[in-house]
Amino acid sequence: MTPEQCREARRLLGWTYQRAGVRSDVSSLTVRHFERGVRRTRQTNVAAIRAALEAAGVEFIPENGGGGVRLRERAA
Repeated sequence: MTPEQCREARRLLGWTYQRAGVRSDVSSLTVRHFERGVRRTRQTNVAAIRAALEAAGVEFIPENGGGGVRLRERAA
């Protein structure tokens, strides 16, 4: 997951830094620093953030040279 994918995933879910932090059991400052590239973020924290976003319905889309995000389709 890239910082840009994290930011977009939060936007799709309507999550603040605080909510992402609570849901992933990391600090909101960790989420903010990761997205802004302020400092190196531990891979365990990135994995926790990603897992929380995926549990909330985000899908990460691998692409050549980048990637995107989308919300998982809900069953009708």
